[in-house]
Amino acid sequence: MENPPEETPARWKRLPSWLLTQTAHHAHRLVTDGFSAAHARGYHYRLLATLDEFGPASQAALSRRSGIHVSDMVAAINELADRQLVERAPDPSDRRRNIISLTAAGRRQLRRLEKQLAESQDELLAPLSPEERERLTELLSRLLDHHDRRTGAAEGPGAEPGPPAVHTVSGLR
Repeated sequence: MENPPEETPARWKRLPSWLLTQTAHHAHRLVTDGFSAAHARGYHYRLLATLDEFGPASQAALSRRSGIHVSDMVAAINELADRQLVERAPDPSDRRRNIISLTAAGRRQLRRLEKQLAESQDELLAPLSPEERERLTELLSRLLDHHDRRTGAAEGPGAEPGPPAVHTVSGLR
């Protein structure tokens, strides 16, 4: 007589922490694969998008605005500069530091990455209606904001003091 196949206990499969972790793995894979197809990484997207949104900035300002640790910033900027997606220029007010700016090629790459990211989001959220996607995003934002405030990782106007928020889920590292 054969033994019946072992079944995974259902109760832990319904825990929000388990569901979030497993979904995050899928999100990371989808985004990472999408960026890889565009010869990029999440750090590249975050830097290009930050420069596009806020304009030229020092490496320290880019680190704060993008949430990328300053120790990872130089390598990421070097990669983008080697591909002529960003350029460095001495800061006229302090020649010891550089100002990083987005090039036209960097803007084109950003648009490609945004298209790829939208496709990854669509694939991840495929079973959800537009309304469900919006609601899920609202709920996840609320959870993240709550825990960032509790840990002092929140950033922005009115945020509590603390280190910059560094979120690497979804392949944006």
